[in-house]
Amino acid sequence: MAQPLLAVRELTKQFGGFTAVHQVSFDLAQGEILGLIGPNGSGKSTTFNVIAGLYAPSAGSIRLDGQEIGGLTANQVCQHGLARTFQIPRPFRKLSLLENAALAAYYGGRDRISRGEAEKRAREALDLLDLPSHPGARIDGLGAAGLKKLEMARALATQPRILLADESLGGLDENEMNQAADMLKRIRDERGITIIWVEHIMGVLMRVIDRCLVLDHGEVIAQGKPGEVTRDPKVVEVYLGSDAESVQDQIAAQDRALASSGAEGTRS
Repeated sequence: MAQPLLAVRELTKQFGGFTAVHQVSFDLAQGEILGLIGPNGSGKSTTFNVIAGLYAPSAGSIRLDGQEIGGLTANQVCQHGLARTFQIPRPFRKLSLLENAALAAYYGGRDRISRGEAEKRAREALDLLDLPSHPGARIDGLGAAGLKKLEMARALATQPRILLADESLGGLDENEMNQAADMLKRIRDERGITIIWVEHIMGVLMRVIDRCLVLDHGEVIAQGKPGEVTRDPKVVEVYLGSDAESVQDQIAAQDRALASSGAEGTRS
């Protein structure tokens, strides 16, 4: 069996006498998009922040391609190939889009690179996300969707192996949400980047992810394929509630569409 790209084992994080995350374990395979979900206060953000290096784990192990990264600082984790976005983008507003992404490439990458190479990586990231990459493109005038894209571009400019996407749909309208979800799938498909996505907008999330991890009170209560997880009685009870049937119907419709497209491809 192939070694997982990311292996999290019995991850625990305590703040004083409060245990926010308790013995969370999961594997992340190369090229996978994993959804991390759960009710408010379930430990999603803390798990995310410990993996990204914002917090040091109280116990447990985080291994990236076999190498322990638990306890490294956020910049060290990024330089090991694991980049993250933030729910609320905070770009350098006096800098251009290109300069914002180039700074990330220069300081967040695994290798020491020249300014020219940093700008090249920045342009590639901006182009992938359909953002202007010429030196004069400014942040002023970017809406919520544009700022989310710039946040993603800064992370991609570091050339990560794993991207941690933190609520990339917040503040977007329905069309923008669908575009953002398609963008994450394109990042995986075209760049081969493995993704962990924390999100509350279940219908859009479930359209893109390969597998799902559900937390409640800091512990894993379910993990598996989206269709399996959304039918789990405990997940329905603590998280989905009255939305369970709607989410299940959306997943079933997506599965039928995929099956139909596969059949058509076989006939052609």
